[in-house]
Amino acid sequence: MKASETIPNFAPKLREYTNFATRTIKKVCTEIGPRPCGSEAERKAQQFMAAQVGDAADEVHTEEFTVHPGAFFGWMKIDAVLLIISVALFAVGTLVDGVDFLRYISLGLAVVAAAFMFGEFLFYREFIDFMFKKETSQNVYCVRKPTGEVKRRIIIGGHADSSFEWRFTHIGGAPALYISLIYAAIGLAYMVLVGIVSIATKGDFPVVLAYIGFAFIPGFICLFIFLNTKVCVQGANDNLTGCMCAAAVMKYMGDNNLRFENTELIVLFSGGEEAGLRGAKAFAKAHKEEFSDAETMFIALDTFRDDDDMFVYNRDMSGITKHDKRCCALVRKAATYADRELKFSSIFCGASDAAAITQAGIPAASLAAMNPGPPRYYHTRTDTWDNMNPRCVEKGIQIALESAYLFDEKGLCDNYD
Repeated sequence: MKASETIPNFAPKLREYTNFATRTIKKVCTEIGPRPCGSEAERKAQQFMAAQVGDAADEVHTEEFTVHPGAFFGWMKIDAVLLIISVALFAVGTLVDGVDFLRYISLGLAVVAAAFMFGEFLFYREFIDFMFKKETSQNVYCVRKPTGEVKRRIIIGGHADSSFEWRFTHIGGAPALYISLIYAAIGLAYMVLVGIVSIATKGDFPVVLAYIGFAFIPGFICLFIFLNTKVCVQGANDNLTGCMCAAAVMKYMGDNNLRFENTELIVLFSGGEEAGLRGAKAFAKAHKEEFSDAETMFIALDTFRDDDDMFVYNRDMSGITKHDKRCCALVRKAATYADRELKFSSIFCGASDAAAITQAGIPAASLAAMNPGPPRYYHTRTDTWDNMNPRCVEKGIQIALESAYLFDEKGLCDNYD
């Protein structure tokens, strides 16, 4: 039997729950506003969205965690300063007699800058978090219990926090974004390479290499000003849509007095995703042992805006993290019941909450509908409630519900045909 056939009369009600989701998103955007990680607005939004689930939730839990929200993008300013100093030291060490040791310091600074970038941004580690101000964020999650013993558990969630604005995406979209980042990245690679060459050749190299380094200073300045901390975006699409698609699943079940027999449903409103998946990491750490009591899976719902770019992401965290094949296959199969043939894809730059859950050893997958370009609204002030796509939100709700029912029926398996 198809999962969709086990859901009574859902199709006629899709618009009702889409309206519920989009109305709630509008209220969060207009009445609560932007939600930086660790802010009072982030907390209010989580509690407000949980309240909209209403009596459908048997339990609502709030779990605080410590976070250093400035660290995830703070490495950019640090790297910019280190690399500008590296360029200057390399030039002096090359052009002035008797100060060859400055080239060694230059290389050291460039290597440290690379380590900060890889540690924080590529691997999402708390690499330099101790250098930034500590805040308190939280995760809020709703639980709908089954009628019988818990034998399976599905967690569906999105992140409630929103990002500070990416200056170059706002100014010039994807082209400006890539130019600024690639320019700086090439400069970093150049300073590491030229430093190694200068040491390997014991100073016997063309002095013009020292002058070339100055050509990358504009790129390092771009890195320094990349994040506009004076503007925190509404984040209507990224990721209130994911939060409310998940909430709509539980509300639908509550409104229609439906419960799974042996599958527990959890809806998670995580905090701190834009600060490096910190909320998902904290949630996984707090519950990994507890969730070992039953077959458990997690679906990260993230940004339902661009219909033609809806994918099941089986690779995450810049392609480094590979999600559970069974989870990804389940979501892909569930999408067919919603009349969508989705392809697998990889998040080639960045990550979703599913990456943190997978790394903790809990089977996970990610479902999103965003132009990987990225689009002009991504992390900019144009990610507003009036820039949503209700049709895409509707499809996200339907696929999430189909996924829950398919998991209840079959669990995680190798073949859903």
